[in-house]
Amino acid sequence: MSIETYIIYLGTVLLFFAHPPGPSQLLFIGGAVQHGLKKATPIMAGDLTANAIQIMIAGFGLASIIALSANAFSVIKWAGVAYLIWMGVRMIRDATRPADAKPVPSGQALFRRGFMTSAANPYAVVFFAALFPQFIDPAAPVAAQVAILGLTYLIIDGAILLAMGTFASRLVTALGHKFERWLSILSGLGLIAAAIAIATRGETEPAK
Repeated sequence: MSIETYIIYLGTVLLFFAHPPGPSQLLFIGGAVQHGLKKATPIMAGDLTANAIQIMIAGFGLASIIALSANAFSVIKWAGVAYLIWMGVRMIRDATRPADAKPVPSGQALFRRGFMTSAANPYAVVFFAALFPQFIDPAAPVAAQVAILGLTYLIIDGAILLAMGTFASRLVTALGHKFERWLSILSGLGLIAAAIAIATRGETEPAK
């Protein structure tokens, strides 16, 4: 993979992130608003861990098995839709509780939420499997190139998550707890909307 190809890949990934927040981003924003940026970092760690596994699955070519097995794909898809709706409702419910009655989840619980929210999207593996071959030189070691492309994606994803979480938490500090409540509710509604979008998306569309 040449430097020119890598630069094009960087631009492609940055353009991919130029859209409204997705489920994992909404979950992290909600966590940063409700619990603070530092306490919400396990959500980001869970999300990136799931992405790393999805990248490895795509690199080993298992995405084609998922794409070919309509039944397996549908099971993963609808389980993910149900999980995202459940998380959205839970976020809205927590946001409407009094401040002293809100549960404070452990780091492990937040990690699981981040991991499951990212893993709940079956399109991610198909997305990586469709993206990486466009930038891989088949004459060079493929595993090393997948590692470079995957690590680059994770770094960009993590940086964007941190930027969103920092911005949201600072807004809450500046505007107060009423804003925190409404931002958490909007994040929960966003998760439900994302679940509906996944439910209505075509099964062959390679989107994250």
